[in-house]
Amino acid sequence: MAMDNVTAVFEFLLIGISNYPEWKVTFFTLVLITYLSTLFGNGLIIFLIYIDPHLHTPMYFFLTNLSFLDLCYGTNSMPQALVHCFSTHPYLSYRRCLTQMSVSLVLATAECLLLAVMAYDRMIAISNPLRYSMIMNGPVCVWLVATSWGASLVLTAMLIISLPLHFCGANVINHFVCEILSLLELACSDTSLNELMILTTGIFTLLLPFGFVLLSYIRIATIVLRIRSVRGRLKAFSTCGSHLTVVIIFYGAAISMYMKPQSKSSPDQNKFISVLYGALTPMLNPLIYSLRNKDVKGAMRKIMAKRT
Repeated sequence: MAMDNVTAVFEFLLIGISNYPEWKVTFFTLVLITYLSTLFGNGLIIFLIYIDPHLHTPMYFFLTNLSFLDLCYGTNSMPQALVHCFSTHPYLSYRRCLTQMSVSLVLATAECLLLAVMAYDRMIAISNPLRYSMIMNGPVCVWLVATSWGASLVLTAMLIISLPLHFCGANVINHFVCEILSLLELACSDTSLNELMILTTGIFTLLLPFGFVLLSYIRIATIVLRIRSVRGRLKAFSTCGSHLTVVIIFYGAAISMYMKPQSKSSPDQNKFISVLYGALTPMLNPLIYSLRNKDVKGAMRKIMAKRT
């Protein structure tokens, strides 16, 4: 069946949580709380950074982009998961499925690259504090973010173009949303090229950025160890540890899904692993990266003082 013939009429049935009806209410509640927290936390960060001139620095410029990514990523998938949770016929057209999948891939890829950029920014700030403003100037920051977005668009386009053109009539996707691995399972054409493309793009979007992040934090750790103050070292390691925890959850979950042979993949396992990087990390990022920061807390106090 050619893509041109199926785009207008073909629909996919999203199983979501239907395999576990006893978990529907719990799942709906958790996803709703997670989504609302994602909206509030990331929206608050963007608002605070926008209105406070003291937060107009490279670090907060990157954090604004991260919050924007997390807002878009959560909005692209979580509302649909909520609606389909209790839907009798949770169908999605081929066109909508492909659009949602493409947007998710672009945003997830951009976040993978942006996290590496943020690790580089922190490494420069700690290793070269006197030259930091010269190295991470405005044009450089814009170029790094633009490169992350541009690369994500190119890599996603490579994956979408290589998608199979033929399906065999099966239209049941064992997932909450349209996801590329779940879609490939329905193809009747050979998917070896698609799996190769996923592994190849995964190297550039997952393994290399994750390795760079780890090396950056190792470099930061060696510098922090030179701090004479025990309190200063503990504070630095606490901050770095929090960042690394979120990064490991995000990269680790994605790597465990996309960087292994698809014959060893479990649809149910992949479905719930995707929740870790698709729902949990967008909610945690504002708390870990920003809301505990003294500068952000100061901006919040200023706003509260003006309102009282």
